[in-house]
Amino acid sequence: MIACDAQTNLFTISTRRTTYQMKADRHRVLLHTYYGPRVDGADLSYLIRYADRGFSPNPNEVGDERDYSLDTLPQEYSTCGVGDFRLPCVEFEPPDGSRLADLRYTGYERRPGKYALPGLPAFFGGAEEWETLVIFLEDAAAGMLVELYYGVQEDCDLITRAVRVVNRGRETVRLRRCASLCLDFQRGDLDFITFDGCHVMERCLNRTPLRPGIQSVESVRGTSSHHHNPFVILCEPEAGEEWGLCYGAMLVYSGNFQAAAERTQLENNRLLLGINPYHFCWTLEPGESFTAPEAALICSPDGFARMSCQFHRALRRHLIRDPYQGERRPVLINNWEATEFDFDAEKLVDIARGATGLGIEMFVMDDGWFGARDTDRSGLGDWSVNQKKLPGGLEALVPRIQALGLQFGLWVEPEMVSERSQLYQDHPDWTLGAPHRPQTRGRSQLVLDFSRPEVRAHIYQALRRILDSADIAYLKWDMNRSLSDVWSAAAPAGRQGEIFHRYVLGVYEVLDRLRQDYPRLLIEGCSGGGGRFDAGMLYYTPQIWCSDNTDAVDRLRIQYGTSFCYPVSTVGAHVSAVPNAQTGRTTDMATRGVAAMPGTFGYEMDLRWCTPEERETIRRQVAFFKEHYALIQTGDYYRLSDPFRNGTYTAWAHVSQDRREVLVCLVTGSTHAAQPFQTLRLRGLEGSARYRADSGQIFTGDALMHAGCPIPLLPGDYQAVQIYFRAE
Repeated sequence: MIACDAQTNLFTISTRRTTYQMKADRHRVLLHTYYGPRVDGADLSYLIRYADRGFSPNPNEVGDERDYSLDTLPQEYSTCGVGDFRLPCVEFEPPDGSRLADLRYTGYERRPGKYALPGLPAFFGGAEEWETLVIFLEDAAAGMLVELYYGVQEDCDLITRAVRVVNRGRETVRLRRCASLCLDFQRGDLDFITFDGCHVMERCLNRTPLRPGIQSVESVRGTSSHHHNPFVILCEPEAGEEWGLCYGAMLVYSGNFQAAAERTQLENNRLLLGINPYHFCWTLEPGESFTAPEAALICSPDGFARMSCQFHRALRRHLIRDPYQGERRPVLINNWEATEFDFDAEKLVDIARGATGLGIEMFVMDDGWFGARDTDRSGLGDWSVNQKKLPGGLEALVPRIQALGLQFGLWVEPEMVSERSQLYQDHPDWTLGAPHRPQTRGRSQLVLDFSRPEVRAHIYQALRRILDSADIAYLKWDMNRSLSDVWSAAAPAGRQGEIFHRYVLGVYEVLDRLRQDYPRLLIEGCSGGGGRFDAGMLYYTPQIWCSDNTDAVDRLRIQYGTSFCYPVSTVGAHVSAVPNAQTGRTTDMATRGVAAMPGTFGYEMDLRWCTPEERETIRRQVAFFKEHYALIQTGDYYRLSDPFRNGTYTAWAHVSQDRREVLVCLVTGSTHAAQPFQTLRLRGLEGSARYRADSGQIFTGDALMHAGCPIPLLPGDYQAVQIYFRAE
């Protein structure tokens, strides 16, 4: 619900549990008054106080009124260079070279439904579920209009933010910075939680108190990156899973980003989230506009679990466009770990035959099927079937796979090119690379310039020829290097600061065309695993390969951090061969299955060499996953332990939204003699309900949540158990 008071310029946004408020003051500066637990019927601008602070200057219009300074006021969208020395949201560079921004309120609009962002991913929904508020700010001297967009979804406690900047003047203006979200807090005692790591160890939770100054996580790699995720949390120091005030902020974007928190001289905090200003410069001719990516906010007065459940629901219902909406996605087998590049049609069919009778429904052919692709040093970009490996092409192979009762899926990497390819020989200027400099390789490949329409058109037509040649149900879109040498041969010098962002827009355009032309095609995103695991990609690819690290024990940590924002249905997770390729660790098939089930589920191994006992385990795993698919994929997800702190076990639970079904999953750590008796307290149940376990034992919801469920003594390292409860 949005309430607008045109007389006092007070704007109040209410969701089911929270209130967000701002107000334009007597100098038309838009101030942020409050964001937190729901407060009805109050003008909360009384919380803003004024005092003369040394070295905090005063706007010209206040004269000698020294207690009014932009440097000390909580702003809704912060200015630049005109008296506020904290993190700026926007920076204009007119022809005179000044880099100032002084924004004043000029009006508002209230609209039914959810705004859309042309060319960019964004949450969606109709007038029955969403409202939109647009606030207009103006820098009269620069001739610039800034439109602040707010989308409100009450049930999920979701508030989205977006920004559009319009050049209404007569001169060219260069936009040097444009954040999507500014959030000022009139308190300093907050913790900053980020999700960091590296390739094969993504999204590990890091929590630290905010110190004076600026703390930030960011990416300059051209993608959101393995190293930092564009989702962060600010919370009270005592906040945990079930208690405490916390704020989750997510950027719906897949390129360079910056999430920065600044603790100020007055013990206040400012959170800024948006495109990284590194190498960003967007030229706006008179009449032109720029739209920044969307940001999304959820405040939970009741801890992390509530925040996570709300993000999961919002993403599933209002961002992800799933071709299997309301249906079960197929369980698949991928050939990469079984063969890498060493395969032919007969070997692939033989591997697929090994999956029959186990309940597996799709076979995915990975890298190596196209061009002269016998290693990762050649062939990339030549999207035609290697006839030596696959005589007759996909037209011959796919029906053979389908005859075994399996759908067919395919791996591609459209954004990259090998120098040893026909595409590169024909169009070397189609790659990113500055003139008179040697190009930097990553995984022996270069980056195609997706900012160029002719490059996008060529790649899209190549993908269409592939998809039209056979019945292909699934496409794995990979991207295996960071962007470097970011310079486009098609852009003038003054526009090179646009290439990072135009590249991302180009990727979005191709993916959106695929979605429109092949509405039943399931696309899985991938960037060396989790290098581009963000809400922007989820708009186009409803699932993303979570990590190239498939070790069951490491995955417990990776998936733990991922779960704070992203729902189970988005997490590409498979059972792989042992010893694991990344860690050398061996865990049994049952444990690998339990670790992979809070995800899309599948297998990355050669099932031909499984023992009869292992095949029977796989058969039971697949049947169990299918039986409980709706509970796992759409139920509320509860973290019951922290794998970074509790070495004894890692546990989580899926609870149906009506709280009638519960699936508890637990994996032990390394074992020791004289194991203690332990109990596991559940969350999210109906306290008065009676839950029958699959063992037949009956517990009340209150007993399971407060007294706990006994954890069985499991001999050996890394053992797993699943317990299913149903309310009577």
